[in-house]
Amino acid sequence: MIDNNQDSNGIAPERLQQALDIARRMGEEIRRAVVGQREVIDQVLACMLAGGHVLVEGVPGLGKTLLVRALAKTFAGEFSRIQFTPDLMPADVMGHAVFDLKNQTFSVRKGPVFANLLLADEINRAPAKTQSALLEAMQESQVTIEGEAHVLAPPFMVLATQNPLENEGTYPLPEAQLDRFLIKVRIAYPSESEEQDMLQAVTRNRVGDNLDVAAVATLVKPETVLALQQLVARIRVDDSVANYAVRLVRATRDWPGIAIGAGPRGSIALVRMARAMALLAGRDYVTPDDVKQASLPVLRHRIAISPESELDGLNSDQLLTTLVQQVAAPRA
Repeated sequence: MIDNNQDSNGIAPERLQQALDIARRMGEEIRRAVVGQREVIDQVLACMLAGGHVLVEGVPGLGKTLLVRALAKTFAGEFSRIQFTPDLMPADVMGHAVFDLKNQTFSVRKGPVFANLLLADEINRAPAKTQSALLEAMQESQVTIEGEAHVLAPPFMVLATQNPLENEGTYPLPEAQLDRFLIKVRIAYPSESEEQDMLQAVTRNRVGDNLDVAAVATLVKPETVLALQQLVARIRVDDSVANYAVRLVRATRDWPGIAIGAGPRGSIALVRMARAMALLAGRDYVTPDDVKQASLPVLRHRIAISPESELDGLNSDQLLTTLVQQVAAPRA
């Protein structure tokens, strides 16, 4: 368990080192199951430390679900998985009231959303009505069933996977729900050497083609995750760095090629994610580079590119990379 006591100058060095050691060990355990994707693993870990939700996108077969299952294996809290399908109903996610004939009363049967970590697998295979069922849970950490609010036990984190919208049978997530995800990460194809390592790991003395998470050790309890999140919230952010995050987000609103820019929640998310990245770097303060590093995963799902940019073959990452390069960062 982490002691969050601070000295007069901020977070005590030994507490920071203890938190860093736990985060690094979690990353090492995840890498026992997931081959490559080091940057993606770090971003998902940072999102957990920041107390946010993560959307993982990639074509089928790149290990999106495996990544989430490996993270869940390092965590001793409650874990649930929902396979989103076109016929999935909101009650299948949240739960519903059941009438007891014997007692002539209604009782609540809680759905899989009542967990610490929730894997919403292929979330964009369900229609908007079911996708939106998670909105209240993601924003307020509670669920309303038959007019009664039920609080979700902290920590609560949604880890959703989705296939690119070009894939058959997908529905775009509503903008309001996209904005509830702290970050969106993209899993790319592995390098040749990583694919060779993956091939060896799957085919050596094994039946089937699945990478399992049996080798991943369970390291942390829910209380430890909460303590880590509280520690991240205390990482110092200089006014000039906070102003830099605001200027980056405001620049998206009138940047050439971007039709709709990020809202105020974007700058809040930038600072939250930058704090977590500072901890993973072993610092108790945020630098402009932390904000830059957080900009793509935090903002890529909060902007809409113009039709002209699409015709030119540009995507959100390319536009945001140019924006980050041209908005002046504060100097030390």
